[in-house]
Amino acid sequence: MSLVRLNIKGISYSQTQNGAYALILNEVDGDRKLPIVIGAFEAQSIAIALEKEIRPPRPLTHDLFKNFADRFDIVVKQVIIHKLVDGVFYSSLICERDKIEEIIDARTSDAIALALRFDAPIFTYKNILDKAGIYLKVNPTKDEDGEETNEDSILVDDLVASELEPDAPRENYTSKTIEELQNLLDEAVANEDYEKAAHIRDEISKRQ
Repeated sequence: MSLVRLNIKGISYSQTQNGAYALILNEVDGDRKLPIVIGAFEAQSIAIALEKEIRPPRPLTHDLFKNFADRFDIVVKQVIIHKLVDGVFYSSLICERDKIEEIIDARTSDAIALALRFDAPIFTYKNILDKAGIYLKVNPTKDEDGEETNEDSILVDDLVASELEPDAPRENYTSKTIEELQNLLDEAVANEDYEKAAHIRDEISKRQ
């Protein structure tokens, strides 16, 4: 069976399962998306790994695993989503130590959180993508400058931005100075309010 490489498109709040999130994986050489329902803790851990500039004051569970693996020279080489049974995805960590390869069973959400920390590629089998992959509507449209944009990308990005916390208003940081924003960012990270930290980080990035 042939492997298909995936990357992470985004995370959105699940409208069908309370307290759950949908991790959206994208086929690297194609248009299909593979949505996987994950828990809030795993969604937070993946989001933190994606946000390189946000560092928790204490290591999260997946960070602890990474530190442990580094100490004992264990490397996660790749993650393979290898099975789908009754809507549940099963994954394996392909690990290596002293040139000896081991395969370790893992929940898909944990496997992807670790793949991000090890910069390991994520794969699934073609038959799983054929079975569970979806196509989001793709209609090239033109932006204000007349350039074509991919509506598929806009749909997913809007989904992630608007559904992660659908009822939570965002604070307006435009009146804050860079120094004030940096202090707020440090405070948000210390309080483990990573969503707020991401919004502040975005405001800082826009001004630099």
